[in-house]
Amino acid sequence: MSDLTGIDSTRRYFLGQCTGLSIGAMALSKMLEPVFADEPASARNAIGGLNNFPHFAPKAKRVIFLTQSGGPSQLELFDEKPDLMKWAGVELPDSVRQGQRVTTMTANQKQLIMPPRIKFARCGSSGATIGEWLPHLQRVADELCFIKSMYTDEINHAPAMTKFLTGHQLPGRPSMGAWVSYGLGSENQDLPDYLVMISKMQRPSDQPLYDHYWGSGFLPSSYQGVKLRNSKDPVLYLRDPDGLPKNLRRGMLDGLSQMNQQRLADIGDPEIATRIQQYEMAYRMQTSVPELTDLRDETEDVFELYGPDSRRPGSYAANCILARRLAERGVRFIQLFHPDWDHHSRLTSWCTARCRDTDQPSAALVMDLKRRGMLDDTLVIWGGEFGRGVAGQGKWDSPEAGRDHHPRCFTMWMAGGGVKSGFSYGTTDDFSYNTADNPVHVRDLHATVLHLLGIDHERFTFRSQGLDFRLTGVESSKVVHDILA
Repeated sequence: MSDLTGIDSTRRYFLGQCTGLSIGAMALSKMLEPVFADEPASARNAIGGLNNFPHFAPKAKRVIFLTQSGGPSQLELFDEKPDLMKWAGVELPDSVRQGQRVTTMTANQKQLIMPPRIKFARCGSSGATIGEWLPHLQRVADELCFIKSMYTDEINHAPAMTKFLTGHQLPGRPSMGAWVSYGLGSENQDLPDYLVMISKMQRPSDQPLYDHYWGSGFLPSSYQGVKLRNSKDPVLYLRDPDGLPKNLRRGMLDGLSQMNQQRLADIGDPEIATRIQQYEMAYRMQTSVPELTDLRDETEDVFELYGPDSRRPGSYAANCILARRLAERGVRFIQLFHPDWDHHSRLTSWCTARCRDTDQPSAALVMDLKRRGMLDDTLVIWGGEFGRGVAGQGKWDSPEAGRDHHPRCFTMWMAGGGVKSGFSYGTTDDFSYNTADNPVHVRDLHATVLHLLGIDHERFTFRSQGLDFRLTGVESSKVVHDILA
């Protein structure tokens, strides 16, 4: 074998040549077994996924992650601090700031306290505090579980969002959805395990959303999120050219599969197995995706529930309806991104606009899942990568003022899927600047989500570059058992 060069000289190739059935071919047969099985998906266990998964009985079968990109202000939305009025215009005490870093946008100005200019209500029998800009969420407060003591380590958007979604501030790690897809597989063989939607804004947003936020990192690329576009072709390159008959397309795929299987048997590259799998998935999606995205079979009361924007394709409201339809079809991880929560100025106008976009559809999704009997086993998560600081950016008493990034404390909420309803966990200090009790790091959030899906985060690893990686990393992380139902 001295004349072998390049990839053909790898250990994987050697093993494949020296065994009757190559490791790659064995992996392929396992991977594609459900693709060619006659038994319907509803009669089988999850397609794909790891052996002996989940580790224990799950509370949630699927996740809908309503990702609010930019850092929603907990001070205006959820974390009521009525005593801040007496501190209006006063510099934040050093005993509170504790030398914490601020961004370059406010580093050269005094940290003058800007109280919220809104009213809060105590909602439902739980008495949850929710700001007046979220009237629809106020009505479903008793279905929600608030975590008011979230914190992270990063102060700028890209590293904070990367950490929020992948567990590490640098790109290259698998996203939470990819980890879940890898571990648990799908309950639907006609759609990907992990689907992503990005709101089509009515005004341009200058906030980038990077592909690695839903990427597969070092996991096989079949586990990355598939983005549904808000256009004529929801998934690029899915539609056959005009004049190409279905049977000819099927024959082309069969021929490609045979060639790829031979190459896989020769060199054992797992990405070839991914390619075969994705060709087959794309073929099935040619039927499943148009049916999914055609909302004409939804009743009038559904559009009324989700609000006036729900008829606009690509809106957050329309995407919430699609998220429910995906959940009904057994998709494992569904992620909606809504950008433009980065309110460094004109907070009272910009933040209210984002609340108008998301308030009614988010509340409607919770109600819709509940009335269909799906909320108990669907985990809904709402939140962004960090919160906002108590000091005003710009003149604190001006309508033009905003708030800077703040990673030390922020609020998220969850619903269904095994978490307590009508419950608030953790508190912050009188300035919503530091956590006062029960701090929850983003790693703890990841551990808790995996636990609700029946996965022990410490036993869920993938070997890459000689290391056993996990979503929660090597630093201390814990399941937040106090919020579990």
